[in-house]
Formats: sequence, C-alpha cells, structure tokens
Amino acid sequence: MDALLLLLACAGAYLVAYYTYGRYLARRIFKLKPEARVPSHEFKDGVDYVPTRRGIIFGHHFTSIAGTGPIVGPAIGVIWGWLPAVLWVVFGSILMGAVHDFGSLVVSMRNDGKSISEAAAKYINPRVRFIFFTVIFLTLLIVIAIFGVVIAAVFTRFPSAVIPVWLQIPIAIALGYAVYRKGASVPLATTIAVVGMYVCIALGAWIESQWPGACTMPSWGILPADGAWKAIPPTGAWVIVLLVYAWIASTLSVTTLLQPRDYINAWQLFIAMALLAGGVVVASLGGKLSLAAPAINADVPAGTPAMWPAMFVIIACGAISGFHSLVASGTSPKQIAREPDAQFVGYGSMLLESLLAVMVILCVCAGVAMAVKLDGGSTLTGSEGWLHFYGSWIGAKGLSDKIAPVVIGAANIMGTIGIPETVGLTLMGVFIASFAGTTLDTATRIQRYVIGELASDLKLSFLANRWAATTAAVLSAAALAFATGADGTGAMKLWPLFGSANQLLASLALLVVTLYLRHKGGRKFLVSGIPCLVMLTITNWAMIQNEIRFIRNRDWLLIVIGGGIFILALWMTLEAAIAFRKSKLPA
Repeated sequence: MDALLLLLACAGAYLVAYYTYGRYLARRIFKLKPEARVPSHEFKDGVDYVPTRRGIIFGHHFTSIAGTGPIVGPAIGVIWGWLPAVLWVVFGSILMGAVHDFGSLVVSMRNDGKSISEAAAKYINPRVRFIFFTVIFLTLLIVIAIFGVVIAAVFTRFPSAVIPVWLQIPIAIALGYAVYRKGASVPLATTIAVVGMYVCIALGAWIESQWPGACTMPSWGILPADGAWKAIPPTGAWVIVLLVYAWIASTLSVTTLLQPRDYINAWQLFIAMALLAGGVVVASLGGKLSLAAPAINADVPAGTPAMWPAMFVIIACGAISGFHSLVASGTSPKQIAREPDAQFVGYGSMLLESLLAVMVILCVCAGVAMAVKLDGGSTLTGSEGWLHFYGSWIGAKGLSDKIAPVVIGAANIMGTIGIPETVGLTLMGVFIASFAGTTLDTATRIQRYVIGELASDLKLSFLANRWAATTAAVLSAAALAFATGADGTGAMKLWPLFGSANQLLASLALLVVTLYLRHKGGRKFLVSGIPCLVMLTITNWAMIQNEIRFIRNRDWLLIVIGGGIFILALWMTLEAAIAFRKSKLPA
C-alpha cells in the first residue's frame, strides 16, 4: 500500500502545483496574453515555424525533453534511498525544473524563437553568446553522439524493439500527411496511428520469439581487413544508420516526421504510464507491492559517491535538466500557436516527466522486489531482489545494467493486470528506444539551429542554411562517435562530463531567465534567481569534484575540457552579475 500512497501523493502534488504555482507564473510573472504575437505566426515557413495545436506540441515537447533521462537517472539515484530521490524529483521539478523549462520557453518566444544563447547576448552582453554557444554545442555534441550508442544498446538487449521502432516512422509520416494535407480528424487519425504502433510492437515480439536474432544488426565487414578497422561492429553500424536518419529527419518539415512521431510516442508514454499506474493499484491492493528499498540508505556500496552533490547531478531529467532549455528555446517556441499554451507545454510537460520519474522509482524500488529471475532458474524477491541490482554501485555499470531493474520492475507491475512478461519487456524496450530516438531527432535539429544562428552572426552564409548546418552537426557527432574506433562509442570518453555540464547548462539558462525578469522590474526575478543560485552552487561543487577525480586519474582530455567549461561558466556568471547590477533595461 505504501507504493500506491506514494504515487497518489506525488500525482496530487503535481496537480496542485500546476493550478497554483504554474498559473501564478503564467499570469503574474510572465503575464501570458492570448493576443500576443508568437514566432510560429510571425515567421511561419512550413518547415520550422509552424503554428501547432496545443496537444500536438505538448507531445513533441514532452517526448523530446524526456528521452532516457527520467529513466536512467532515478534508476541510479535511488541507491541513496527512495526518499531523497522522491523529494528531489517532486520539489525540484515543481520549484526549479518546471520554472526553468517554462521560463526558457517564454524568453525564446518573446525573442523570435531564437536559442537561449541569443537571449543571453541580449540580456547580459554579446560576449556571453559565444560562451553559451560553446557549452550548448558541446552538450548537444555528446547527446547526438551518445544517443546512437544508447539506442544500439537497447536494440541489443531488446531485439524485439527494433522492428516496432523503425515502423513508427512510416506510421508517423502517414499521420502527419493525413492531418496536415488531408485535414483528417485528429482523434480518429491518432487512434489509427496508435493502434498501428501497438500492432507493430506485437509483430516485433512475435518475430523475435519465432526467429531469435532476426532483428539484430550484423557487423559490416566492408573496410580493409588490416588495421584496427577490420569491420564495423553492430554498435557502430547502428550509430551510422541513426546519424543518417537524424540528418534526414532534421532537414524535413516538422510536420512531416518530428511532430507526428513525437506525438504518437507521447501517446505510447500515456498508455505505458496508465498500465503502470493500474498495475500499482492492483498489486498494492492485493498486497503484492511494497517498497523493498530503504527510505534512506546509510550503507551504500563501496565506490558510491557522496549523495551531496552526486544525486542532484545524476537525477537531472525528472527534477531539472539543462537539455530542456535547448528544446524550450529550440523547436517548441517555433510551433506554439498562443502564448497561454506555454504553461501547458513548458510547466506541464516537466511535471509529467517528473511523474514518470516517480513511476521509475516505484519500478526499481518495489517492482523488482516482486521477482528477479536468475539464469540458474532461481528467483529473488523482496530486499534480495533489490540488492541484486543495488548491492554494488550501479552508476559504474553499463547502460543495459542500469535500465534492467526498470524494465524488470515495470514488467512485474504490469503483469499484475494480465500483461504477459514477454509483452511487458517488449513494451518497455520499445518505449525506451523510441524516446531515445525522439531526443536524437530533436537534438540534431537544435544543433542545426545553434550552428545556423552562430553562422548568421559571423556572416558565414554558406553554413547558415539548414542542409549545411545539419551536415556540420551530424559530421561533428560522427567524428566524436568514431574517434576511438569502429564501435562508435567515442562519445563515452566525454560522458563523465555530461552530467555536470548538463546541470551547468540549467544554471546558465536560469541565469538568463533571471536577467530577463530583472529587466521587467520588481522582484519577479526571485522565482528563477533562487533556483539559479542553488543550481550554480551544486553544479560548481560537482564540477570541482570531477576535476579533482580527473587529475587523480591523469585523464588530461577530461581535465582540459572540464576545466575549460568550468572557467567559461564562471566567466558568464560574472558577466551576468555585472549586468544584474546595472540599471533596468527595456525587455
């Protein structure tokens, strides 16, 4: 019953927050107006700037910011106990993360839909544009390069997810064509598309059960047999395929693929969350579900870092994540049709993502305790099931090991409402791969925007068009991915920087929102200024700890890049402090 009560308490907190604090931000702080001009109408081009229904843009925004972050982060962070993780996820999202997303979205909408780095140039000074650009470019570079590996890892562990994920593409294109070209009913077209998606999921599970291995990617022995590049292993092959796909998807109109695919993936999430919620209710009332993890874990495994500040960096999506500011100042502000929709899209989607993180915590803290089947045929339950995954520092394990407790726990919970284990595993595999794919799509398009904006500022017209900018985005990610060999995992070299760099980006985005509100006058800036100070403190603390660890390990690449980001962030913070002290400027 404790799991059900926890879920109800968190869901209730999100509803109250949306209709109180969220509404206060919309009406009193940002003063959203239905008649205000918005970029989607002002610069409508049918490619990037497209006025969009509130529900559809919510689906795009939500699936783009979610990715695997609210799954992997909480799955690691519960090692310090479920209570600190839940408190950070709930209050962090309500008071910080949703404010960060909402504020970034509004600032971008009121600045022609341009990126947060362009807003920084306006509200701080032009110098910080290049500081912000460097941090954003590096963050997106790692995301694009690493998410190919993430999806490849999911495909390897859950081969039945391969066919459903790829068949989502023609389904999404057909949905976009039906709605935008033929004027089809959105509810009817959505129903057909979602049913088709689940048929594909069933097809993938059936094919894999009949012909195991049929959905896997073989290595490509197409390169010279001598040297290190004897063949491209499956991971590298998937990275190449996914980067080619990302280039194509990023240059298409948002209504062709990006919007409809994200939209149907959002429905996939809604259904998955409904199944999990139903399972929690049934299992809890039946006495089969209880929290096996400790509320506060005072006996963490060897190698586990201190909770402060590690947990606040590891659990990013679900509480607050800098990547969200890139979506909120990238694709979404170019598609919102009315200013008041920003509360639903910006504040609301962050709360829903946080609810997803709570469900992940229930999966790994209660769901796995129902049954963990070992290779030898034995089954672990209760605290033994939880310790099977968390008896050692899970943060040091591979991606498959990190997502395993989530998938197993979710399958166990859904099993209580009659969903077979194999189907539950396939559903979760497709769910994780699909969300990683939507993040890859969006990150590539945003990197294109960032490169294009900088090229325009520097008068480099040859790099400002969408094809050249997308090519630069994809080739730079490919160079990083294959820097260490044909397996495409080169971005893993920089992955230790991502957590702190991502949270640093959130701090800097809050800094820009704070300066924007400062220019509006009064004390409005406190709603973002206080979270900004908290995040700057935590993130800089984490970055200093990282630098100390990198120095001890003599990892010069991470020392140089991590130190450089840290110095740039301090520089930008100083510039912002100086701008803050100046007299009020017109917004």
